[in-house]
Amino acid sequence: MTTPKSPLPPASSPVPRPPSREAPGPAASRPPAVVELRGATKSYPGGVHALRGVDLTVHEGEMLAVVGPSGSGKSTMLQIMGTLDKPTTGTVEVAGYDVGALSDAQLSALRARHIGFVFQHFHLAAGRDAVDNVADGLLYAGVSPRERRARAREALARVRLDHRYSHTPSELSGGEKQRVAIARALVGGPRLLLADEPTGALDTASGEIVMELLHELHAAGTTVCVITHDNEIADSLPRRVRFRDGEIVSDTSSERAVSR
Repeated sequence: MTTPKSPLPPASSPVPRPPSREAPGPAASRPPAVVELRGATKSYPGGVHALRGVDLTVHEGEMLAVVGPSGSGKSTMLQIMGTLDKPTTGTVEVAGYDVGALSDAQLSALRARHIGFVFQHFHLAAGRDAVDNVADGLLYAGVSPRERRARAREALARVRLDHRYSHTPSELSGGEKQRVAIARALVGGPRLLLADEPTGALDTASGEIVMELLHELHAAGTTVCVITHDNEIADSLPRRVRFRDGEIVSDTSSERAVSR
């Protein structure tokens, strides 16, 4: 497996997908990896070890949960997988690019092209309507304001909010706010959607709508990773990666069952 040697172009330029780097044989027929962690650790001053030698591969088109209790390391995993932080040791590759070899500008371009984020508390701009909030997801993609708004409307329609274009966050329910956040994450066409406790701030009915939407997006081809402490949500997804004390303790799916 060889990491692409060409530098990552600016976010406003097309980013060519690196060639498939699977080994010959049966594995070569698998979809390409979107994220690969090899021996990834993350340590902080005071002897805190948030990740301890994590190996994980997420293939294009998968839907999985990273699940564990508070303090298990799953939030650190989100930061690492999303290139918001780098590991202390080990390697992380996203879309075939070695995160450790990229500058801050190149990491920003990588995120803009390949990763969408959905957070528990929405992070929507107050006073801006749904279209503008979603269009902000394209600020660093070199797209004109008119095109940004057109794509934002399309993304909102995709999450069934075309009747809420002109509404500000204060005029939306919690579930609608989360759907706006999902539309913002999707507007750039990312290969990977990282959802951090996407139902944590919602009532049960709204949470079910959000999870149904994530399943629909996965069925349409988006790779979806849900970070959660909710075992019920995790068990509803095709693959479950369970964390405890900074380590993966089990990785199960309909195709395989690996326990450590």
